[in-house]
Amino acid sequence: MAAIVAGDVMPLYTTVQKMFSSIDSFTLAAIPFFMLAGSLMSSGGISRRLIKFANAAVGWMPGGLGVVTVFACMLFGCLCGSPTATVAAIGAVMVPALVEGGYGDKFALTCIAAAGMLGTIIPPSTVMITYSSATGVSVGALFMAGIV
Repeated sequence: MAAIVAGDVMPLYTTVQKMFSSIDSFTLAAIPFFMLAGSLMSSGGISRRLIKFANAAVGWMPGGLGVVTVFACMLFGCLCGSPTATVAAIGAVMVPALVEGGYGDKFALTCIAAAGMLGTIIPPSTVMITYSSATGVSVGALFMAGIV
């Protein structure tokens, strides 16, 4: 910033205008809203309901709690698009449940960390939106490619 202010390369107002125009993107506005949606779903109790649904759907399988963790993270990642929000919301419930169910601490944390990354590859994803904004590729085309 000091080099910009002290330098005579371009006027300061032009620099500020270029900085603003580089982040003034309708596509990038989706990322904070995905984070907000994940936070609202977590505090509203949707994550617990998703875990109950996942337990009813796949909890009967061998290694049931681990499978429930992965399935719940997949569902939550589909809804909020943020892997960070997914790990925070589902991990707060499932890590203690996994430890109580007899799994080790390392396994419980590894399971939730790996399952939380499913939000990255399942649309809508903040990574896909960032890639789309940086390269100019259509967000819709990326989401369709992720589905197919």
